Amino acid sequence: MSGAGVIAPPGYERFSVRDATVVALADAVRGVQEALSVCRTLHAWASTLPSATAHQGRATAWGARLPRSEIDVVVRHSQHGGMLAGITGDLFRWPGRAPWELEVSRRLRHAEVATPEVVAYLVYPAGPLFCRNDVATRRLPEGEDLPAAWRHAAPAEREAQLEAVIGLLNALRRAGAHHPDLNAKNLYLAPERRAAPRRTRRKDAPAAQPTWTAFVLDVDRVRFIESGDDGAEAAKRNAARLRRSLLKWRARDGLPFSDAQLERLDA
Repeated sequence: MSGAGVIAPPGYERFSVRDATVVALADAVRGVQEALSVCRTLHAWASTLPSATAHQGRATAWGARLPRSEIDVVVRHSQHGGMLAGITGDLFRWPGRAPWELEVSRRLRHAEVATPEVVAYLVYPAGPLFCRNDVATRRLPEGEDLPAAWRHAAPAEREAQLEAVIGLLNALRRAGAHHPDLNAKNLYLAPERRAAPRRTRRKDAPAAQPTWTAFVLDVDRVRFIESGDDGAEAAKRNAARLRRSLLKWRARDGLPFSDAQLERLDA
């Protein structure tokens, strides 16, 4: 396909390594090139590193540092989900979802929606019409997906987590973004602990509670609703999808998410 449909936005560069077409942040170009000099794909390179960390999802993603850089990334090999996943596997019509994921990520981040920055994506040809994708996103601060973070949090922390999720839903509304797969596992919560000022701290004072940031993941299927309704339709769909997911987690795994907390998400 000779790179058809693969465009580098401002701040990114497009180049080729063997049969792969690559779009990467300018600061990440040398790192991606060196990784591809060792392995045929970026995902394969990351999986071979002794220091790589595994992230389990639809398929294993690998956390690694790009060579010749200070850029920590998570490298994911794109896979289909749903009923046809066993048939379609990792094959997509050229150029795959990765170019759209980059566009969505940039648009969401510009609208102050917390989501990982796409550092690079790669398109590998698979016949005349199909391809495979690797996507490298900047590694997020230490945290957990919503179900795990909720389980591990004290009740006081859960209130802050809930506020972070509500803030994210509001940000998606302002962006007019509809995420059709906004399930609980696609929300990632990262804490930031802030100590009280030294002059007000007492020996018996409780430890400062963290503030939380909620990030939205897997944005390659996000669509933007241009209906002029201030994002109300997108917000309604997002909240309904997240509610269904949380109800499943509560029924199946006993996740302690109350009806009152669900209602606050709807609001």
